[in-house]
Amino acid sequence: MQKKVSIAIVYNEPTTPVRLEQHNVVSTSGVLRQETLVPVVNGDSLLDLSEVGVLEQKEQIAKVLDELGYQTNVFNVDGDIVRLVNFLKNEKPDLLFNMCESVLGKAIHEMHVAGIYELMGVRYTGAGPLVLGTALHKYRVKEILAYNGLPTPRYQVVKNPLNFELDESLQFPLIVKPSREDASIGISASSVVYSINELKKQVRHVVEQFDQPAVVEEYIDGRELNVAVIGNRKPIAMPISEVDMTTLPAHLPRIITYNAKWVKGTDEYECTKGVCPALLPPELEERIKALAIEAYHLIGCRDYARVDFRLSKDHQPYILEVNPNPDISEDAGFMRSAGVYGFTFDEAIGKIVEFALERAA
Repeated sequence: MQKKVSIAIVYNEPTTPVRLEQHNVVSTSGVLRQETLVPVVNGDSLLDLSEVGVLEQKEQIAKVLDELGYQTNVFNVDGDIVRLVNFLKNEKPDLLFNMCESVLGKAIHEMHVAGIYELMGVRYTGAGPLVLGTALHKYRVKEILAYNGLPTPRYQVVKNPLNFELDESLQFPLIVKPSREDASIGISASSVVYSINELKKQVRHVVEQFDQPAVVEEYIDGRELNVAVIGNRKPIAMPISEVDMTTLPAHLPRIITYNAKWVKGTDEYECTKGVCPALLPPELEERIKALAIEAYHLIGCRDYARVDFRLSKDHQPYILEVNPNPDISEDAGFMRSAGVYGFTFDEAIGKIVEFALERAA
């Protein structure tokens, strides 16, 4: 009897205590409401909600892979790299389904873990270490896109919040983001600024809170679109998904904040719903898909990724981010697009594995 292909699902359960710090409590119709939640490392432990998705997905994916006929194992790195190395040496899985997004609370270690896979010659799903590191540094992705003529909002990087001059080419409103975070960490209602004083305050907050440069980017007023891409030699851009923000309260900017992604019960979460397919003219839809595939190739994505766009009111698409190894939970934008394309959840997971095995053969 033919030996089953063995797949280890590798993830890291967060070991660094994280709390969600409350900011900007406002009164709406006489009721106190928390406007913004900011994840803060250390302090009283309260799990960073962007990590919860992986914890919920791992068993579901293991079940799918079992049903598809693979021999499946789930491994928690648990912040111990030596333990990971020993596991790979002893178990020798045929493929790793890589779900390790950080180690010891640091997202930068996502690329280092993939580097260990490379050094040990282990096959794994998704992007390689260079791509993961590049994608984490938002301004590096923008540099690559802009150099190759792909549209992305104008920006500048600010390292010193106490001594910087705004680039004359940038026009308000602007949006201020941490330069080395993902999952909308550091993005709140206060991130969109309309004056130099608001800009300086928000830049200082980002640099001091996250101990990294801030990216100051022109805010594109318009629609939020996501393009899920799957495959390698001839990647497919699946139906475009849109985040509908039309019901957001007027005082909140039309952006995907940390609350919008992760914090149930907030206005941002409840009023930002995914819709697929996005209603777009056919020519514009094809143009956006072509841009997504070009960005996928330029950044070096493999197997699967998601490219995020803003569509301005004059129908100009701008690439915001390229996300290798994106959220693949059943209710995430990637799987929403896959479902409209014709894949079940199980089939989409199976395809990711097939692409990784074919690539590594």
